[in-house]
Amino acid sequence: MDYKIILMLAAVGVIMWISAAISQMRNDNMRMNATLNKIARKVGAFDELTTELKKLISEHETIKAIRLYREATGCGLVEAKKYIDSLKEELKIGE
Repeated sequence: MDYKIILMLAAVGVIMWISAAISQMRNDNMRMNATLNKIARKVGAFDELTTELKKLISEHETIKAIRLYREATGCGLVEAKKYIDSLKEELKIGE
């Protein structure tokens, strides 16, 4: 009976370790995306993307704008939505 408890504790430990590793990878990915966005801004590519995103937002094509931003940056859905919402706020466009 004691070996079952030890196995369960070991399994919980492994799951916690995997969860921590995934969380660290997500954080690393977000930092890399932020760095890539800074680089893109420096070379002007980000300005073109932002112009296209603002065009889509003004045409009330929010989903297309989110999709384009995700494809261009590789970021996640939540991060892309937050960015598009910030552009909407900048443009003073509501839902």
